[in-house]
Amino acid sequence: MTLILTNANLIDCVNEGVTPDATVVIDDDRIAEVGSGAAAAPNATVIDLRGAFLLPGLWDVHVHPEYPVPPGMTVAQETANFGRALSLALTEGGVTAVRCGGAAHFMDVAWKRAFDSGDVVGPRVFASGYFLTTTGGHFLTSGQARECDGPYGFVQAIREQIKNGVDHIKLNLTGGIMGPDWDRHWHSFFLEEELNAAFAIARQREFPVMAHAANPDAVKSALRLGAHTVEHGYIMDEECVGTLSESPTWYVPTLAISHLTEGQAQNDYERRWLAQRNIAQELQCRAEAAADEHAYWFRRALDSGAKMALGSDIRPLREAALLEMGLWVRDGATTWQTLIAATRNAAELCRVGDQLGTVEAGKLADLIVVAANPLDNVNNLRQLQMVIKNGRIVSDKRETAIS
Repeated sequence: MTLILTNANLIDCVNEGVTPDATVVIDDDRIAEVGSGAAAAPNATVIDLRGAFLLPGLWDVHVHPEYPVPPGMTVAQETANFGRALSLALTEGGVTAVRCGGAAHFMDVAWKRAFDSGDVVGPRVFASGYFLTTTGGHFLTSGQARECDGPYGFVQAIREQIKNGVDHIKLNLTGGIMGPDWDRHWHSFFLEEELNAAFAIARQREFPVMAHAANPDAVKSALRLGAHTVEHGYIMDEECVGTLSESPTWYVPTLAISHLTEGQAQNDYERRWLAQRNIAQELQCRAEAAADEHAYWFRRALDSGAKMALGSDIRPLREAALLEMGLWVRDGATTWQTLIAATRNAAELCRVGDQLGTVEAGKLADLIVVAANPLDNVNNLRQLQMVIKNGRIVSDKRETAIS
């Protein structure tokens, strides 16, 4: 099957800016040609995009299922709800790939396999299974944590994660903003021998470590031990930023966790999200207390040239990446930097940058079409017209897209 998209304003996420009057030819699941003007092929489906903006599908590299789980909900229903949320992220939000940061019962592995089969419509999923923390560790109320103690407790848990089909190992090295009183982001939870053992077995089995690290000591430990990514970094210091800028480790700042409160909301999208989430005032106060420092170190990392990608850590998934992108721009990133973080960089972080993340010949055809230029205003990504995954149109809103 050949699909030809013509008359597009192309943002390929390779060269900064917009290429007008672009044509993209898709053969089966791959981009065969990127050019200009008209193109033809026998039995091809030709779609005139009429000047709409064509770009790679969006990514969110820090997601979770909904939590806490309502009393009485079965594992089957919880898993089904997560699958529906992932599908809506694709068709309603243009998110063609996600990386999970913790999911109970390995439901992310299950949905990864279901979506990869092609029989069910959903994004590409990079699965973590449970996140691993210590007894009395971070965010136990989510139901997505496995508590471990001692070096061999972590070794056993990581081996079980691998056995169950995960893509990476999530370790929660510190507390966080969203948690009980004893779960604080400036507290580190692992003993040195636990850290060394956990990273050693992950390294031996060649599984990347996704490190929840919210204070300088934890960030430095993660960098020293070879974490593939550092998540959050609510508090850092100049040594953290300097090491990040010279390191192969990626930084995923998740600004939404500290920035989305009633006192900080700046537009209707954020106010509507807050009304729906109904976050406890105590947690909003904790977020606001952390927000300015989080924003400062985000900007320092950005200016340093550290490798950064976009992850939200919030729900619903169809809104999450879009809200996070707005916060990147608010905190000083350009729209181009933000878009690259949610496309090319995210694909590279997930080690599939040679296959995804840009609009180039030979790559898999995961694409979105929006009505207006997101480089002018990142919120224009909300004007979603079409989503293509693996060369197949999975959502077409061209007649109903809201301007």
